[in-house]
Amino acid sequence: MFWSVALGIAAAQLRHRRRQTVVSTLGIALGVGFFIATSSVMSGSERDLTQRLVDNAPHITVKDEFRKASAQPIFVAFPDGAVALDNTKPREYLRGIKNYAAKVEELSQHPGVVAEAALTGQVIVRYANKDVSASLAGIDPEKERLLTKVETDMREGSLMRLRTASQGIVIGNGMSVRLGLGLDDLATVVSPAGLVRRMKVVGIFSTGNLLLDEGQIYMLLKDAQVLLDKPFIANQIRIRLPDPNAAEGFAADIEARWGYRSESWQEVNRDFLGLFVIRNAITYSIVSAIMIVASFGIFNIISTVVLEKRRDIAILMSMGFRAADIQSIFLIQGVFVGIFGMVLGWGIGLVLLQMLASIEFTIPGMTEKQGLVLDKGFFQFGLGGLFALVSAVAAAWYPARKAAMVRPVDIIRGAA
Repeated sequence: MFWSVALGIAAAQLRHRRRQTVVSTLGIALGVGFFIATSSVMSGSERDLTQRLVDNAPHITVKDEFRKASAQPIFVAFPDGAVALDNTKPREYLRGIKNYAAKVEELSQHPGVVAEAALTGQVIVRYANKDVSASLAGIDPEKERLLTKVETDMREGSLMRLRTASQGIVIGNGMSVRLGLGLDDLATVVSPAGLVRRMKVVGIFSTGNLLLDEGQIYMLLKDAQVLLDKPFIANQIRIRLPDPNAAEGFAADIEARWGYRSESWQEVNRDFLGLFVIRNAITYSIVSAIMIVASFGIFNIISTVVLEKRRDIAILMSMGFRAADIQSIFLIQGVFVGIFGMVLGWGIGLVLLQMLASIEFTIPGMTEKQGLVLDKGFFQFGLGGLFALVSAVAAAWYPARKAAMVRPVDIIRGAA
């Protein structure tokens, strides 16, 4: 019985100040709508960029180098020597990962782990009197298609043709356009060692990334070893895990065992991923400020109603309404405005998401037009709605408490 009466009184008071109620509801709705839109853009772009980092590169790269420089023999022999030695000639080591085939085999024994030995270096690709500097990756095509998305990015030919074609290479679409180099054409590849090979284009890929499309080529590991004059050498072991989030710990275990520098995708992109935290903090702070400003509208309405209805409050309390009942009536008003604002804000959020999804723009360094990647999950709408309700109730709490503290005897005496 009480709740039906309380709901009727709360609704009547909100209707009495219809204009202020509408303005406050719109304020909450706009806050929810912009919260959904900005949160969807931030979350979607973060998820998309993280997925690109995970899909387009190995989860772990083991390199033929060490995280800390090795101590020179003189300092090992005399660690506490009192005489300083300058201009000592450091010991030079043959670059490459020792016994890489056995290491790849051992890593591949782990369930779901894909491991591949690779040889990387810089070369020059020449065609029709034009030269382009490129990063070379000598790979195993069968494993590379599991490590990265290069196979799905192929526009012409196939990555697997490297196995069947003699002296084959796979190039990016940007390099193809820049050199006028087409599928099955023969290009001249020159290594820093001075070796020159005529190689056949067996595939052309397009990632949308200008740096990769213009400056990356692939060939078989054995062909790269011959071209770079590094027989039986690999300078990287590239690893993909079933769970990308486990890459950091797995890389630490590899480095502790073999000593070679092992970089997880999180380590390589740590600075980049750290920007997400700062960006999200700034974005949510701005949107939160919008919601707080909108809450002041609710605070203003209920405070005004409390001042105007002091006699009514006194009459209700004299009729048997308790202080908690009076407080509940005004809190219900805040909940009403919060619910109406939440529902209207969901509609505004959907409209904004449709508008944002239609936007396309060009990013420097990307060969294709890009659109906003949106996260349209329930979480964004649920969080925005919860924020609206919490802010509405919080704004209504203080004036509701003041209403509950009204002393009916003083009000009635003052009116008399």
